[in-house]
This record gives sequence, C-alpha cells and structure tokens, in this order.
Amino acid sequence: MSSTAVAIDLGASSGRVLRGILTDGRLSVEECSRFANSPVTLPHGASRDAGADEEDLVWDVLSLWSGIRAGLVEAARRGPVDAIGIDTWGVDYGLLSADGRLIANPWAYRCKRTDQAVERVHTEMPQETLYRYNGTQHQPFNTLFQLVADRSLAPTEAARTALLIPDLIAYWLTGRQVCEVTNASTTGLIDPASRRWSPEILGLLHDQFRVRVPDLLADLVEPGTLVGSAALSDLSLRTSAGAPTPVVAVGSHDTASAVVGVPAPGRSGRFGFISSGTWSLVGVELDHPVRSPASATANFTNELGVDGTVRYLSNVMGMWMLQEILRQWREAGEADLSWPQACKLAGQAEPWRTMVDVNDELFALPGPMTERIDLWALDHHEQPPQTHGQYLRAVIDSLAAAYRRALGQAQQLSGTHIETVNIVGGGSQNALLCQLTADATGLPVIAGPVEGTAMGNIVVSLRAIGALDGGLDELRQVIANSVITTRYEARPGRGTAWQAAEERVLCTGQSLVESH
Repeated sequence: MSSTAVAIDLGASSGRVLRGILTDGRLSVEECSRFANSPVTLPHGASRDAGADEEDLVWDVLSLWSGIRAGLVEAARRGPVDAIGIDTWGVDYGLLSADGRLIANPWAYRCKRTDQAVERVHTEMPQETLYRYNGTQHQPFNTLFQLVADRSLAPTEAARTALLIPDLIAYWLTGRQVCEVTNASTTGLIDPASRRWSPEILGLLHDQFRVRVPDLLADLVEPGTLVGSAALSDLSLRTSAGAPTPVVAVGSHDTASAVVGVPAPGRSGRFGFISSGTWSLVGVELDHPVRSPASATANFTNELGVDGTVRYLSNVMGMWMLQEILRQWREAGEADLSWPQACKLAGQAEPWRTMVDVNDELFALPGPMTERIDLWALDHHEQPPQTHGQYLRAVIDSLAAAYRRALGQAQQLSGTHIETVNIVGGGSQNALLCQLTADATGLPVIAGPVEGTAMGNIVVSLRAIGALDGGLDELRQVIANSVITTRYEARPGRGTAWQAAEERVLCTGQSLVESH
C-alpha cells in the first residue's frame, strides 16, 4: 500500500505543486506544476504614508491561486490525493471582508511602506522591549509594522480577518479560517515560549494604534492539525478510500518545513541548518527560545518549528543577489547564463577578491545589482569586480562568509555545539557555495535534499493522516532513506583566510568565529 500527499510550496520567486508518494518507508516526489511568482508594482494611493516617489508592491495572489488549482487538477489526474499541505514565505497577509471575500491583493514584504510605522512603534515600545516579548528579529516588514502602517487604509478598515498567505490558501480550499503557528511566529505578534499571541504586543497595537486585534486574527493551530476537507467540487480531489481530501496545517512557514526535511535523524541540536533559496535561513533547532540582550543585539529570531521546537536563526541574503545579477545580464543582452555556467565562471575567478555585506539593505530590492555591488565596494575600500566571474564569485564568497558568521553566532548565543551543517533547498545544488561553506565554517556540509521543504511538508501531512508515526527523528529517517546527499569536507589551511575575509565585511577587525 502507498499513500500520497500533495505539497503546495510557494516561494518568493515561484510556486509549485508537488506530489509525494510514500511506499515501503521511502518517499518519492514529483512536480505537478510550476508557476512564476513576483511582486507587481502599482502606483500607490494618496492616503498611504509614503513619499510621492514610492511605489506599491503587491502579490498577484489570484495568479498564484490559478497556478495552484492547475497543479491540483494535475495531481488528481495522476491518482488519489490523501492529504494536502501548504507552505509559503512569512509575514504577508490577505484581508477578508465579513463575508469572507478577499478585499485587495496582499502587500509584498519588499514594499517600503513601513518606515514611519517602525518609528512610531519603537517610540511606544523600543525594540529591546519588543524582543523580550516576541523574540523576533527586527525586520521593517514584520507583520507588526505592516498592520500599523495600514491601520487607517480603507481595505484594513473594511476587513474582518487577516490571514497569512498559507492560511488564505487553506481557507480557499476548505472554508475554515485558522492561523498556523510556525508562520504566525514571523509576524512579531507571538510569544515563542507559550506559542500563543503575545498579550503585551496585541495590547500595544490595540491601545496605541487602534489596530483591531485580536479580532483580525484567526485561531492558532499547531502543525499536524486537520484544517478541513478540500471543498472544491470541480477539482475532483479524493483520497485512496474515495473520501474528500483533507487539508493539513503543516509547518506552513517554508523554513519550518525545510528544517523538518533535514535528513539528520537522531541528531537534533547537533546540526546547523541553511535553508537556501531566495533567502538563506541559517541557524539551529532548539527546544526553547533565546531572548537574551546579546541575542537581540545580534538580531537573531525565534521562529516556531514542528513538534514544539524553535528555529533559532538569522536571515541571510540567499540566491536573490545571484538571481538578480543573472536577470540583469539576460535582459541587457549581455549574457544568458544557466546556473551551472554561472557556478563554473565563479569557480574560475580569484577567491576573496571582492567581499560585500550581503545583508546590506542596498541589495534588498530588485534592480541593477552589479552597480550596487560596485557602490558598496567603493564605499568600503574593496575592489569592484571587473568580469562576470568576479561578480558571481564576490556574491558566493560573501554568502559563505555570512553563513560562517551566522552559524558561529547561533552556537555562541544558544550554547549549542554543531557537528555538521545541512544545506537544503536550491542552494544545495551550488557545489561551489557548499564547498566554500565547509571551508569557511570548518565543518562538514551535507547538501540536500533540493526538495527539503516539500518533503518536510509532505511527511507532516502523512503523519497527520496516520500513514506515518513517530516524532521528528522518525520523519527525518524516512527522508534520509529516500534521498542521496553530497558531503563536502572542509579543506585544511583556509581558516585564516576566511577569518580575514569576514573581518573585511564587518569592518571591525573582530571575528565571532575562531579560526580553524
């Protein structure tokens, strides 16, 4: 007997529907559909707090819904679907009217509309106080700040409910409104110890800014909760037994599912993870949050995980800069490089020639990324790259240095000691980045699976319907049995060079990671 679960996996640059088939303790995954996702630029309305030269960025969520429906049709065509799970990025939300209709396209987190909201919130409650309550890193696009920025806009005033993106999709499939906790933990509104809404922060929003919380917020549910049955009759979704297909609240933040997908059974707390996609989420898995002043200063975040865990991590720029560089060259007719070609060019370039801070806000928005690299380099006494290979190598070297720093901080701040680094997601296919991460950290890197997020999503769904049992170790064992990973060993004698490269980025002469 086999069981089949479908993962709806939405990222900041694309969406997919994948079908996972569990047979004899092994999981195989096949793609049913893939569709583009990118923010849409709109002129903003005069009622919003923004400069006259600002533009709005929104998600085309109806296009995403169309792609999801097409993928579900294809999944059902291939056979029974015993469960559906949904994972997406965090912080962004859709507003629903009293009769459950979407009022407007959800804002995209890269929309720079929250600057004044951040100042206003911090005037009432400084970041160090917020951190004691929510353990959430400061990001100007956190849901907390979005709600304050939008509180007087017509869509918000008309809204009865705000649903995060995976919960919005689940609602459209089932008719039930819930808020899954792993994604909710990105909002800045959750107490990571109680795994409930923070009364102090909700009180701040309600009393000082007249944001209608908790009324706007749906009931929290944990991963593994059965949300309801897919109620769309035209999709013909049925289980192996002929019943309507249930929708499961999985680790609906994509990193939560990705960490479940790390094939490291029996090693909880002894591996560092890098979920490498548009963003890189770098950290360790804990059983408790860390909310020390040092953690707040380092801007680490406590995001909730599956089975009561905490993903203690730092947001690091991921493949975004490389994606933008390749797009820029392609659109200019300058070069049309595949990922393997780009990695080969980078591998041939001189190492550590140009180092940049990949987390600088300069690199956060779409645009001419090579020019921004030049600007950062000149402002920080670095050599601007001159060739395609040098630009690509500058980003990859700088990413590895950022990973080194983040993993070193995660260990120091949490009191853990990791033995390996597991890279899952698209970045695990970048052999140069994986090898340089091993060299930079001095630790073995285990690369794969590429489909770690989808597999983590699927095994939680399968456990919810009884096709699997056990805890995270058992779920990870299924994934370990199902994939081939690649191991990269740290090459000796390179620690001093990586320490020096990191110090160039920090411009402090002080590394948080001891040389190896």
